[in-house]
Amino acid sequence: MSSTDRPEGISPTAVESAPGLWRIDLQRHDLSIPGREVIQTRVEFTPDSPPFKHFHPGEEIICVLQGTLEYRLEGQPPMVCNPGDALTVPYGVHHQARNVGDGIAVELATYVVEKGKPLLTKVE
Repeated sequence: MSSTDRPEGISPTAVESAPGLWRIDLQRHDLSIPGREVIQTRVEFTPDSPPFKHFHPGEEIICVLQGTLEYRLEGQPPMVCNPGDALTVPYGVHHQARNVGDGIAVELATYVVEKGKPLLTKVE
């Protein structure tokens, strides 16, 4: 997608990583825990971004910054989060998120993961 196709309200430095899902990597550092690293990303969702089921090789700590997001974690009822709400996705738990509002929704995602593994694995 070219920058002229960027939806209104999406950050100018964000990169589209899936349809309607834009990411800005903020930081990535090794931790004092051997074999672990922290990755922090701003994730922006358009209202029409389709959810996709996935998991991470570690924990994901989320804080909603803007809009309304619905999270579905395997084995739990759906939860709707608004700005200021936070949640943690445990290691390896299949989950998905979708924008259930009218405008752009934004989360700050902090991953504490195994170094050298793919950050995200899609579940078919």
